[in-house]
Amino acid sequence: MDVALRADRLTVALPTGDVEVSAAFAVPADPWAAIAVAHGAGSRMDNPLLVGFARAMAAHGVAAMRFNFAYSEAGRRMPGPAAHAIAAWASADAALRAAAPGVPVVASGRSYGGRMASMAAASGEIAPDALVYLGYPLHPPGRPDSPRVEHLPGIAAPQLFLSGEADPFVDPHDQLQAAVASCQDAVLEWAPGGHGFEVKGRKRPADEIGEEIAARVLAFLRSRLAA
Repeated sequence: MDVALRADRLTVALPTGDVEVSAAFAVPADPWAAIAVAHGAGSRMDNPLLVGFARAMAAHGVAAMRFNFAYSEAGRRMPGPAAHAIAAWASADAALRAAAPGVPVVASGRSYGGRMASMAAASGEIAPDALVYLGYPLHPPGRPDSPRVEHLPGIAAPQLFLSGEADPFVDPHDQLQAAVASCQDAVLEWAPGGHGFEVKGRKRPADEIGEEIAARVLAFLRSRLAA
């Protein structure tokens, strides 16, 4: 399948003024959907897992976009205010719709990036046709008393929670199961591995892991966006 690759810059409107962040697009000739994928808290859009994930999505007909949050673009590892990430999501959503007009749009992300997508959707800043969480960070490791779930039931779009069976961010599992059950339309799928879907004792390049989890996501999107 022919896939057009291009780099771009997005303008994000922050309270302190506009900033530019990097973005990368992989757009097949005739996409049936489009997906934006955001990075985790201590990462950037060039994380190999996200590169492999986006590559696999585009190879199967889904226009894929990766982008940086403003703090990572500035070289910082610690996220800024949630409002800044939500503003980045609004900009990314608009850019993806322009790159692949007329097809369903999906918001997804690794850990923090996925949680920020959910907050952007819950607040009405974006209106995706589905959301996909690649390791939703339900709570900090060892802190199940601090769940990040209040906004999830307010999201009407279908949601896929793809979570590693050994992920310390969702231990105990029944807490995540309860959070998913509280949503209007959500599915929880367990995958081998930890927070980054890495399996102990099994060496795999991160981009290959990204390609593998893309297959699970594609199956979900085909079932929900087929119409």
